[in-house]
Amino acid sequence: MSSSSSSSFNRRDFLTTAALGAAAASLTSPALAAATDESASSGMVAAPVMICAGNSFAYLQRGFDAVVKGGDTLDAAVDVVRGPEDDPDDDSVGLGGLPNEEGVVELDSCCMHGPTRRAGSVGAVRDIKNVARLAQTVMLHSGHVMLVGEGASRFGFAHGFPKENLLTEHSRKVWLLWKETHSDADWWGPGIADPQWKNPPQFPAVDSKTGKPIAAVSAANLENNLKNNLENSDPRAEYWQRKLERMHEVAAGLGIEPEFRAAAIQRVLRPPTGTTHCSVLNAKGEMSGVTTTSGLAWKLAGRCGDSPIIGAGEYTDQDVGSAGATGAGEENIKVAGAHTIVENMRHGMTPHEAGMDALKRIVRNFNGDMNKLRFLDMTYYILRKDGAWAGVSLWEGYGPGQEHSIGVIHQGGKRKYATTALFKGYSTGWPPIPEVK
Repeated sequence: MSSSSSSSFNRRDFLTTAALGAAAASLTSPALAAATDESASSGMVAAPVMICAGNSFAYLQRGFDAVVKGGDTLDAAVDVVRGPEDDPDDDSVGLGGLPNEEGVVELDSCCMHGPTRRAGSVGAVRDIKNVARLAQTVMLHSGHVMLVGEGASRFGFAHGFPKENLLTEHSRKVWLLWKETHSDADWWGPGIADPQWKNPPQFPAVDSKTGKPIAAVSAANLENNLKNNLENSDPRAEYWQRKLERMHEVAAGLGIEPEFRAAAIQRVLRPPTGTTHCSVLNAKGEMSGVTTTSGLAWKLAGRCGDSPIIGAGEYTDQDVGSAGATGAGEENIKVAGAHTIVENMRHGMTPHEAGMDALKRIVRNFNGDMNKLRFLDMTYYILRKDGAWAGVSLWEGYGPGQEHSIGVIHQGGKRKYATTALFKGYSTGWPPIPEVK
């Protein structure tokens, strides 16, 4: 799962930041890095109010206008996330999503309708781009909650959803770049939670000339950070110099435009987890929520993360509130993140406290091991029934200029806020850069 914080082609940096490098090297307890200032990423407003992930921010207004006019809360939420689903330039959801390892786009979504206390979910759906609406259709027109795979697609076709090829030319070329240059670093095990998993050395975490941690940079600027290491004959720098040259050559041969080649390389080296979410509260106190995704890039065929799981990727309780998630889906499933947050609020926690508690459960599952936690990220979007809201994340973002964000709209206007992070610094991304032999 990420990010989700932007649909632009520069979401993933694949080098650790100076702040993260210092944290990973020095922290003995994750609490030492916990943020204390929540003022920028939480608040309370009068209903109606909607919250969303950053990549749905541009579409909040149309959903809010519908709610103000008396429209259904789930209809409004689905209409918001339909924006990135329809956008071929957003490769995190819907049309143009990055495919699985076989080159096939598979989408997941779930939704909950507070007023009627119903839910719908679909997983590993092919050939239908608006899977948030498909999940809603499962809720409205079947006796089931969850449909997956071919059965979910056939159900959608029967209800009039058009059959579409979701793999855009751009995403196809990036997949081919991955196949030709980096498919040895795939999603076959062992996973990061496996006791046999070995922490790989990162490069370049420290400048060989100055001895100082190197800040995160985009793939386009990697060559600048290699210079000092090359001057000192660092074999890892030479390896990555050759690796990048080869990837640029392959990208050119595949016809990837020069202005997009560095971004394509980033997606190969650091596969994005893109997802989007929206929760809604209307003036009558009715609530709904929806999460939708194309999942991990280059994932194993049939993989479902947290986005189609009721209680993980999304959970709404009409009596309490709504929460959604983007980021490391497997880890969020294990803590039932959205449900945990709503239950925390039921027992008196603020949205901010409820979200931070869910993040700390992920940290506990790794015994606070920063060598593993730096490869994970998670963002929670939280809305309580009284209009209190919060956005929290494990790390501050994927890199400078790529911070996690939450969109909020109410009668006072629309604004994007940075999340409050449990750890200072930026996540490193997964899979890790392989050890240089």
